[in-house]
Amino acid sequence: TPHVQLQGQAESMECGNGSQLTHFMLEGLPYPPKLQVPLFLFFLLIYLLTLGGNLLILLAVARERRLHKPMYWFLCHLSFLDMTVSSVVVPKVVAGFLPGGGAISFQGCAAQLFFFHFLGCTEGFLYTVMAYDRFLAICKPLRYHVLMNHSTCQLLAAGTWLGGSLHSTIQTALTFRLPYGRGTRVGYIFCDIPAVLKLACGDTALNELVTLVDIGFLMSYVYIVSAILRIRSTEGRRQAFSTCVAHITVVVTYYVPLVFIYLRPGSQHPLDGVVAVFYTTVTPLLNPLIYTLRNKEMKAALMQLGRNTCIQPLGLAK
Repeated sequence: TPHVQLQGQAESMECGNGSQLTHFMLEGLPYPPKLQVPLFLFFLLIYLLTLGGNLLILLAVARERRLHKPMYWFLCHLSFLDMTVSSVVVPKVVAGFLPGGGAISFQGCAAQLFFFHFLGCTEGFLYTVMAYDRFLAICKPLRYHVLMNHSTCQLLAAGTWLGGSLHSTIQTALTFRLPYGRGTRVGYIFCDIPAVLKLACGDTALNELVTLVDIGFLMSYVYIVSAILRIRSTEGRRQAFSTCVAHITVVVTYYVPLVFIYLRPGSQHPLDGVVAVFYTTVTPLLNPLIYTLRNKEMKAALMQLGRNTCIQPLGLAK
């Protein structure tokens, strides 16, 4: 019918020719002009604290032989991932408070999306591996050191990186196979799949389906909690929850914002940007605190690292 033909022509004109698209413009967070400098300094400070906190964990584990255990081996991977995920997103958020800082090339947008999902998905796999490690420590303590030996730890860690790389490659290929022509303004703080797909002209149903795969990782935590609840003694359950509380807290702060974003791919609510700030900026900063404040071994290692750092410049080290 003429109405359908006119509608199709309008959609064609709206999409235009995506092959000529050279850049996107990240809208970032809405803020009043008087907060531009305070927000710039705030995000810059968070980024520096994130790098410093996670680097301290890496140094503490590397220098303290008592921490050369599976749990801390995986924690080192988590700290490295937190630093790199933050480095993929936060510098561009900081630049967004400067004139013209929101511009990003088409290739840069694709690279940011790839590395965010590569590192973020690797972190999701790593959380699952860490849950498996805690499950063995709680439910199979006598066989723990046999099941979670050095070779197994290396294999599991390598598997998380390989899985994250494969997942991100698929996500990025599916996202940028589409033609783009619905403008250049990305209503988000960085190039993420839900925000970028709003500018695509093709069918995005397959992309939205694949993003739901990440939510399946939550089932591993339902399993570990149910295993803890099956422990008969009250004291045993208390000790088990005490062992896992830091890890479960990290998982909640990581997954709840992700579920909020990825289960609502068509949302354009301003709150989405605030939620994105939480899991890309705040969570990597909180992880070092969560894993150190409740962990006596980590606190002792960090104190020893601090003493060594202060003593060696004075020439008092052995």
